[in-house]
Amino acid sequence: MKNKKIFRRIVLPILVTLILGALLYYVFLPPINVHSFGFWSFLVTLIIIYMLTSFLASYTKKIIVNVKDTPKFLSISALLIMGIILVSTIVNICVSPLFNSKSYASRITINEDTEFEDDVKEVDFSKIPLLDKDSSQKLGDRVMGEMPELVSQFDVSDLYTQINYNDEIMRVTPLEYSGIIKYFSNRKNGVKGYITVNSVNGKAELVKLDKGMKYMPSAMFNENLNRKLRFSYPTEIFGEASFEIDNDGKPYWIVPTLSYSGVGMKEKVTGIVALDPITGHSKKYALDEVPSWVDHVYSAYLIIEQVDDWGQYRGGFWNSIFGQKNVVATTEGYNYLVMDDDVYLYTGITSTLADESNIGFILTNMRTKETHYYAVPGAEEYSAMGSAEGQVQQMSYIATFPLLINLKGKPTYLVSLKDNAGLVKMYAFIDVQDYQNVVVTDYKEGIEKAAENYLNNFKGEKNTDSDKEAKVTITNLKEVTIDGNTYYYFESDEDKYRVSIKVNPSLLPFIKDGDEVNIFYSEGNVREISKIEIV
Repeated sequence: MKNKKIFRRIVLPILVTLILGALLYYVFLPPINVHSFGFWSFLVTLIIIYMLTSFLASYTKKIIVNVKDTPKFLSISALLIMGIILVSTIVNICVSPLFNSKSYASRITINEDTEFEDDVKEVDFSKIPLLDKDSSQKLGDRVMGEMPELVSQFDVSDLYTQINYNDEIMRVTPLEYSGIIKYFSNRKNGVKGYITVNSVNGKAELVKLDKGMKYMPSAMFNENLNRKLRFSYPTEIFGEASFEIDNDGKPYWIVPTLSYSGVGMKEKVTGIVALDPITGHSKKYALDEVPSWVDHVYSAYLIIEQVDDWGQYRGGFWNSIFGQKNVVATTEGYNYLVMDDDVYLYTGITSTLADESNIGFILTNMRTKETHYYAVPGAEEYSAMGSAEGQVQQMSYIATFPLLINLKGKPTYLVSLKDNAGLVKMYAFIDVQDYQNVVVTDYKEGIEKAAENYLNNFKGEKNTDSDKEAKVTITNLKEVTIDGNTYYYFESDEDKYRVSIKVNPSLLPFIKDGDEVNIFYSEGNVREISKIEIV
C-alpha cells in the first residue's frame, strides 16, 4: 500500500512530466540555454505540468477547501515559478539601457569619418539589382508554373535571399514540400531543386539537383530543418535561417548563432552554422572563420535594431527620453546594394524630431557588419518614392523602395515604377538632396538611357555662375511633357530656349508670349535655362 502511494504521489507525476516534457520539447525545440526566454518558458511549463499531475494523482477523491490543506509541493512549485519570473525580471532590468546605455550604443561600430563618393563606386548598371523581392517572386513563380510535373508536388519558398553568386547579383530560393501528403510521397527523393533570379536582367532559372534536399523547413519529424539543428546543437540559440548557394551552386542553410545578455536582451551574433540540406551535415563557424561566399551572417532586423540603439543611447539613457540631443533613428524600410563581392544593407538615418527628411544614411556589410555612416542630408525614402509616383500619377504606378547609387559622384535614388501586375514600367532617378529633382523614363529605353535623361535634365541648373545672362522677349511659347517632366520651349531673336518647370514652378505656368524675362542659360542648339525671372 505504501509503495502504491509513493508511486502515485511521486513517481507517476515525474513520469507524466517527463513524457509530456519530451513531447513539448520535440514540438517547440527550446534551446537549453539560460539566456533564452524559450528555455525558461519551457521550464515553467514543466513545473506547471508536475504541479497538476501531482495534485490530480494525490487528490482524486479529495477536494481542498482550505488554504492550510494545500499540499507543500504546490506551494514550493508556485514559489519556484514566481522566483524564476522575479529573478529574470530583475536581471533584465539590470542589463537594460537604463543602466547600460553606453553598452547598447556600442553594439555596432559605425565609421562616421567617410565620404560617399570615396567609398561607393560610380554606378555600374550591369551590376545593380533593379528587381526587388516582389518582382523576383513573380518571375520565380512563372518559372515554376512552366514545370507541371513539379508544381503539383512542390511550392516555391518566399525567402528569395539576395546574394552575390560568382560576381552575379542573384536572388535564390528553394522549393518546398506542398503539404504533409506531398512530403510523404516525395521525402525519399527530397526537394529536387531551387530557383535563381538574376536581379539585373530578370533571368529566372530552376536549378535541378541530382540528389534532393531533405532537411527543409517544410519537412516533417527529424528531417525538419529546425529539429535537425536543435538536436545537433541543443544549447545554441539560433537566428533566422537564410538559403544560399556556394560558388559551385551547392545549396546551404546559413543559420546565425546568437547570444544574449540577461534573458533575451541585447542580441548578438556569435557565428553561423552552415547546414547541407542534402546530407544533413553541418559545420559551425566563428565570425572570423565564415567562408567568403556566405553573404548573410547578420539579419537586416538585427542591424537596424543595433543602429537604432546607437542613435538613441549614445547621449545616455535620459537624453534619449527628455533632451533628445543628437538622437537619431533609422527610417522605415531598407534595401540592398552589392559591392566588392559582398551584400550591403542600406537605410536612411533621420532625426527623431524630423518628419520627411534624412540627415544621412548607412551602409552595412551583411557578412562582416562593417558599417559606414554618410552625412548627406536629403529626402526620406518614402518622400522620394511619392515624388516619383507623382510624376506619373495618372498611371497609378507603385514605386519600389529606392536603391542608393553614386551617379557622377552624387548620391542618387533609383526607383522602379511598377503597375498593378507588379511589372516594371518606368525608371525614376531622384536627387537625394532635393527629391523634387526627379526624372522618369520608360523602361523600354533602358536604364542607361534613363540615367542619361536624368543627367541631361538637370545639367547646368545649379551652375548659374558659369552661365550667360540675358534679357529676352518670349515668342512661340510651347509647353511639352517628356518622360513625365514638363518643359517650356520658346524663341527669341531666332534663338531657341528650353526651361524645366522645376527651375521656377511658381512662375513658368503663367508666362506667355510677349513677356520679357531675365535668364541665365548655357549654350547649345537649344539653350538650357538654369534661372528665369520676369523683368
